[in-house]
Amino acid sequence: MTTWLSKWEPEDNSFWESEGKKIAWKTLIFTTISLTLSFATWFMVSAIVVKLPGIGFKFTTNQLFWLAAMPGLAGGTLRIIHTFLLPIYGTRHVVTFATALKLIPCLGLGFAVMNPSTPFWVFLVLAFTCGFGGGDFSSFMPSTNLFFPKRLKGTALGIQAGIGNFGVSLAQFMTPALLGLGICGASQTFTKIDPKTKEILGESQVYLQNASFWYVPLVIVVAVLCWYYLKSIPIKASFKEQLDIFKEKHTWFCTITYFMTFGTFAGLSAAFPLMMKTIYGGFEGAPDPLKYAFYGPLIGSAARVLFGFISDRTGGAILTTITGLGILAGSVMLITMGLLTPESMDQFPMFVSVMLGLFFFTGIGNAATFRQFPIIFGHNPRQAAGVIGWTAAVAAYGPFIFSLLIGSIIGATGSAKGFFYGLIVFTIIATFINWKFYNRKGCEKPC
Repeated sequence: MTTWLSKWEPEDNSFWESEGKKIAWKTLIFTTISLTLSFATWFMVSAIVVKLPGIGFKFTTNQLFWLAAMPGLAGGTLRIIHTFLLPIYGTRHVVTFATALKLIPCLGLGFAVMNPSTPFWVFLVLAFTCGFGGGDFSSFMPSTNLFFPKRLKGTALGIQAGIGNFGVSLAQFMTPALLGLGICGASQTFTKIDPKTKEILGESQVYLQNASFWYVPLVIVVAVLCWYYLKSIPIKASFKEQLDIFKEKHTWFCTITYFMTFGTFAGLSAAFPLMMKTIYGGFEGAPDPLKYAFYGPLIGSAARVLFGFISDRTGGAILTTITGLGILAGSVMLITMGLLTPESMDQFPMFVSVMLGLFFFTGIGNAATFRQFPIIFGHNPRQAAGVIGWTAAVAAYGPFIFSLLIGSIIGATGSAKGFFYGLIVFTIIATFINWKFYNRKGCEKPC
């Protein structure tokens, strides 16, 4: 089977209509399915950790935040590697093998949670391997960027990233849905304890291993399909040649603006369940975090799909500026309304509402920035693809940075307010950069 396409000219309308369109959309379908699994396995730890204390694991709150953070550290690091893989190995090989690698954390975590004596360091290693799913974005998205003409890049990238981001909600939704099904292995006794009196409120039988085992057959099927159906575009470059993107100042500006959007989306996605458990878990009638956690990534992902289409018509820069203003407003509300230092459960609905608003604005920004980058680097499609991969790599550290900082600040001060003060400062800087270089009248790179 031929791996590399002999010709690829998506800007040639006759070529696009005769053969390019069919290949591009087929590639988008399979890579998007795989990317959805990537995000789901990347974030499955955030759904699992909130249940570990209830089945007998004696991990501290700080250790649980570390487990939630570790996939972000791995994902960001592996995205740096993925940034340079596509022009060397091509779409078919990269996507297929990246998909198959996710079998390691899916099997490993399933077996680890079945034994309460599994040491913390083993969970750290397995949480790191969940970063395999996080790394994929920086080769999958540049691949899509190469397959589509400029007029459709915002739409295609919005669809892939938005649907792929649904994987976060998938992980956080399916975990509680599968806990009661005896699919594989023995059940564990989950003990619910009153956070104030430490009295046992009830016990139930759960199968926490299902939260990772259920991905295994899906990963195998998708890997086989990708190997069979995908092709690679004949745009090749060595690792050294690809380093030219770091000489461009706009690479660094784009990195800052994308961390504001996707870094915040991914970071809050990882930290949201534990934030609810830590901030509101001490009140009587405290909710199960997983009943609410998946709504945030779901809203952010839907916004990314919708505004991918919109950004092709309005341009991305104005939407990125709006995103920055939305993140600022939400952060200020969390601090000034006392939602991070609640006095009762009465504040919980407003806390969730403001958090969901933050997810919505980050979804807008995720779509908008990926519309901007191919235009900013429109003179060189290979560079544009590299910048997409690089910025996604840095932003993927969001789950690590957010979870670690929020956990540490809560542990030191009893509140997450300090973190959101920092987020406000960073968002002001990123929004100003976007406005100055890409949004204002007479700017250097209007997009």
